[in-house]
Amino acid sequence: MTTPVLPSRRQFVGRSLRAGAALSTLALAAEHRVHAANGDGKLKLGLVGCGGRGAGAANQAMKADDGVILHSMCDVNRETLTKAHELISKSQPDRVEVPEERRHDDFEGYKRVIAECDVVILATSPGFRPLHFAEAVAAGKHVFMEKPVATDIDGIKRVIEAGKAAKEKGLKVAVGLQRRHQPGYQEWIRRIQDGAIGDLITIRALWNGTSRPGKPRMEGETELEYQIRNWYYFTWLSGDHNVEQHVHNLDVANWLMGDQHPVVARGMGGREVRNKLENGQIFDHHFVEYEYEDGTLLYSQARQIPNCWRSVSESAVGTLGKATFEAREFTLTGPKADTLRFRQGEDGHQLEHFPFFKAIRENLDYNEAERGAMATMTGILGRMANYSGQEVRWDDAMASNQKLVPEGLVDFSSPAPVMPDAEGRYPVAIPGVTKPFEIWY
Repeated sequence: MTTPVLPSRRQFVGRSLRAGAALSTLALAAEHRVHAANGDGKLKLGLVGCGGRGAGAANQAMKADDGVILHSMCDVNRETLTKAHELISKSQPDRVEVPEERRHDDFEGYKRVIAECDVVILATSPGFRPLHFAEAVAAGKHVFMEKPVATDIDGIKRVIEAGKAAKEKGLKVAVGLQRRHQPGYQEWIRRIQDGAIGDLITIRALWNGTSRPGKPRMEGETELEYQIRNWYYFTWLSGDHNVEQHVHNLDVANWLMGDQHPVVARGMGGREVRNKLENGQIFDHHFVEYEYEDGTLLYSQARQIPNCWRSVSESAVGTLGKATFEAREFTLTGPKADTLRFRQGEDGHQLEHFPFFKAIRENLDYNEAERGAMATMTGILGRMANYSGQEVRWDDAMASNQKLVPEGLVDFSSPAPVMPDAEGRYPVAIPGVTKPFEIWY
């Protein structure tokens, strides 16, 4: 697995931060933008999933490489596709070449986008990511896929398998865990791994913040159409919020541990305030104690309850001090105490595209699939522990056959995998009743 840090960046980051100035994304873009001159030509970009994150990623891809042309798009919601096409066209008027015949809005559209392009962005709801990634690798295409990369064990296994096939084919694979590409995080991790706070004892990862509202049902839509439109609130589509969003913090924890993953999870969670019909299935709070092979503990919180303490951060306690990264600032205590502040944020969403396209242009090794799968699986392991109320071991989870995402969805008339009761409420996992690996609906 590759952690792309360009040789001169580390010294540049240190000097800039100590001077009290933040590296701007614009400055990094000027330094690392990939130019398509010298006969390299165009790269046809395909966008699968045209929501806000997908449209943003397409724009960022074109900013990272002068030769990227948006060539094909698909989304099962025609309105979403049209809006994305209009927004990207305004931002990149000379780089969008997507005529009507390359705008696909059916369930098989992803296959045509992949076939029509050189590089594809996969940004649908996460439940579909393994299917789309496997298709892209089979077709021999480079892939940028958003996090998380799956929502169940079956999906994790498919992503790992497709990632190995991509390596064998020399395909480049990026995963949208952008903290890996932010110089501030890179410097913070480097110092900790160099012993700034001694040997690690515990790590804390937090995503305690707000939540997007659920979407009420619209008259005339099918059950599957509703669930895909309200995807965040269905576990088979989002993975629950401790997977869908908290995956960023969990990836940082694994990074701190030298890209190891936990071996066991113990936790608790539930629904205190999510009681509307449109709140689907997912919990509103998670707490997990993870343990790594060497005994290091990771304490994880993911809470989405209004009017509560908010923090999206990572911290670690070592034998010599503590390290914290939060709100554009990282601090170290102990014999190597330091505080580095950022005047403006580093746009990791933009920065993560530079090394990806550089690898494509220069045929460098670049494959983040397994790392993305391990971060996603860390979240799934915690979800299993919380949904069941049981201690769940990594190896046992990976040996299970949990599959939440159904095969053979052909259109919105296909049956949804989970159905509401007579009152319109969906089955929710019950700790102490739900089994760790079962499909509880």
